[in-house]
Amino acid sequence: MPVIRGKKAVQYIFFEMVPSFLLGLLVFIFVILMFQVLRLTEFALVHGVETQTLSEIVMYICISMLPILFPMSLLFSILITYGRLSQDSEIIAMKASGLSMKTIMAPALILAFVVSIVSGQTSFELAPWGNRQFEVLFTKLGNTKASATVKAGTFSEGFFDLVVYANEVDTNTGVLKNLFIYNERDTDKPITIIAKQGEIIPDPSNPGHRVLLRLENGDIHRGGESHTKIKFSTYDLQLIDPVKNEYKEKSPQSMTLNDLYHLKNDEMQRKEDRNIFVIEFHKRWAITILCFVFALVGVGLGIEANRREQKTSGFVLSIIVIIIYWILYVTFEGIARSNVLPAPIAIWTPNVIFGIYSLYLMRKQVR
Repeated sequence: MPVIRGKKAVQYIFFEMVPSFLLGLLVFIFVILMFQVLRLTEFALVHGVETQTLSEIVMYICISMLPILFPMSLLFSILITYGRLSQDSEIIAMKASGLSMKTIMAPALILAFVVSIVSGQTSFELAPWGNRQFEVLFTKLGNTKASATVKAGTFSEGFFDLVVYANEVDTNTGVLKNLFIYNERDTDKPITIIAKQGEIIPDPSNPGHRVLLRLENGDIHRGGESHTKIKFSTYDLQLIDPVKNEYKEKSPQSMTLNDLYHLKNDEMQRKEDRNIFVIEFHKRWAITILCFVFALVGVGLGIEANRREQKTSGFVLSIIVIIIYWILYVTFEGIARSNVLPAPIAIWTPNVIFGIYSLYLMRKQVR
């Protein structure tokens, strides 16, 4: 009978954690994207990036951040679940029925095992790919000339090598009113265009590099030895800036675990570079093992924090734990980069500290 009760308890707790884990993942993804809103807005309004490209950027950001989101979501899930069980006195009932602490914490360790495998594969292969795709796309977009550099009432010189003046500018529609355009690329025969209205139509395939400037009701003045004036009702001006396909070297964050392993052992690399590769290599493993550490911390804190409104405080408590961990993480990473401590020791120290703390919490529950 105890075996049957134990099996049912494990299943019950495990399937209680899965929905909250998925919820936590969505919440933390949303939080991460909130910090990217300004950058995404700049791409949309300034660089004229289309929705599909913005979707790719969001996808690559999410993929590259998954390795750190998995342990955070796991901690959130375990704190919420075990906190509720503790609040409803279900933990006490399980212990009274003869279930050991090992059985009670088994579901958290099983979920941690599954999440750590997924997190490891993501951290070793998928996240570097996502980060690399984001780097390439960001570099390409960073090299574009923004079609929205025309400001109302100002002579703008950075618009496809033209000097442009407009009394009114509608950045939403790309409509310009009372335009003055001066083109001095041909110094012998400079061209001046005056139009009542113009519209900037970006090329979706080359955002910022190719636009169509459609002018209405104006005149073209060509200088030189003889002055020429041409009146038009509609005039299309194709503006092209060659795409700069600059190659961006892979950052350590964009390298697979196998790449890092070979580079950190490459004697031809500079000592400073090898240290960076060693740090990144151990970071990948430390984040993966963090799933187990957070699982133990979550069980210990969830059971101990037997308070009302546990569902609310569980989220707050998870945020506090995450903040403390990342403060330690960033601090010891800086120590590793400054060579104060060997990189492996520095990178694994936050995990060790939280591991010791989790054992302390578990010991209190066994008493």
